[in-house]
Amino acid sequence: MERADRKYWVPALERAHEVLHCIAARPSRLRMMDLVSETGINKSTMFSLLQTMEALQWVNREKGETYALGPVFATLGRAYFSGIDLVAQFQRLAANAAERIGETAQLARLEGTHILYLAKKEAPAPVRLVSEPGMRIPAYATAMGKALLAHMPDEQVRALFANASFERFTEKTASNVDNLIRQLEHVRQLGYAVDEEEVVNGIACIAAAVKDPGGVPVAAVSFTMPLPRWEAKKPDARTEVLRLAEQLSSLQ
Repeated sequence: MERADRKYWVPALERAHEVLHCIAARPSRLRMMDLVSETGINKSTMFSLLQTMEALQWVNREKGETYALGPVFATLGRAYFSGIDLVAQFQRLAANAAERIGETAQLARLEGTHILYLAKKEAPAPVRLVSEPGMRIPAYATAMGKALLAHMPDEQVRALFANASFERFTEKTASNVDNLIRQLEHVRQLGYAVDEEEVVNGIACIAAAVKDPGGVPVAAVSFTMPLPRWEAKKPDARTEVLRLAEQLSSLQ
């Protein structure tokens, strides 16, 4: 933002914004002094910020004096996502698909180097997933992320991840951009993306991109299941995820 645009800037809100992003990135892991260290905000100001945000239910102070986002964001998130047509379309179409395959369907979009989960339609007996609407997970580790990144030229992918640290969630997570680009080439050949224990051990996911009329990806859909069910269900899951992506694309 240019200096001229900062006439009515509120520094306290900017500091709160920075603190909330730190907490969102590492929920239930950061204490007050960790936040002081990460943001450079002095101790007394940080104390006041956290006290105020806790009273407003922006953050929760948990056992061990660590912080997580508070219930206000769930309320705001529901209001935000309810206004997105794509989410409503997904909820309608994914219900039948999730029932047919018996596994949980999810919707996400790309935001920088991460995917933002937008919606989830659970199967009758769903496996518990680490991802929930509103969560952000590095795109390189997820099937939906790779389904979206595969539509970028390799040079754009390299530029996007130039300063990214490739956190490894499991032994199978991509460890660097070269590894990621090799995976993306395979995604382009198949027309869909797969994550086999790259985020969580014992969990597999298959995803495809949702595109606008110009062929530009706007989101991705996926089905997630425990690894023991993966091999038997993979052909049907592939059919269902490609069908769901095509149906949603036709509505954009």
